[in-house]
Amino acid sequence: MMFGIHDLALFVAAGVILNLTPGPDTFLIVTRSSTLGARAGFAVVAGIFCGCFVHIVAAAVGLSAILVASATAFSVIKFAGAAYLIYIGVQLLIAPARPLTSGNANTPAAGAAGAASANGGPGLRRLFAEGFLCNALNPKVAVFFLAFLPQFVDPGQGDAATAFLVLGMIFNLTGIVWNSCTNFLASRFRVLLREPAAALLVNRIAGVCFLGFGVKLAVTER
Repeated sequence: MMFGIHDLALFVAAGVILNLTPGPDTFLIVTRSSTLGARAGFAVVAGIFCGCFVHIVAAAVGLSAILVASATAFSVIKFAGAAYLIYIGVQLLIAPARPLTSGNANTPAAGAAGAASANGGPGLRRLFAEGFLCNALNPKVAVFFLAFLPQFVDPGQGDAATAFLVLGMIFNLTGIVWNSCTNFLASRFRVLLREPAAALLVNRIAGVCFLGFGVKLAVTER
């Protein structure tokens, strides 16, 4: 048992199943990729990948335990996360209709601009930040790591902190594989959204869903 990790195959299988479960992260990827293209969607995927490291490191150093034990700490992070999800929802609801051309959000100009894409939508840096904050500000992810990872670690057989980092990295790698596949598949639907009205409808539906995610997180006890 390296680092005290046991039942690694079971952990990987369970992690894959959990990654397949849709949530705010998946919905954000689908929304951005289907309306802005695969490059924009991958910026979100990269942000989610980096945001997950916040929870991995927190679990390794014990910060997640503090989050679980302290109602105040949990509430602060919870409401910050809920507010950000609601913010994304509002931004999607008020976003104007834009024509989706083949060059939008995927051209060199769009990548260089960073702050704004070719069609006036969010740039790659902002999309990365959306993915990062969507994941990092979700306390449910932190609680999940603290509840899930210890089941596969024997602290008497190795360094628990290192084991948490290794397991978290494995979980995050399976996550980026799934999220990248989701991004690719969602971007294929972009050809159906070339009409501004179609893209507008996707944004409006996504906006309502993110408002729902935010409200649900805000009213959740734990």
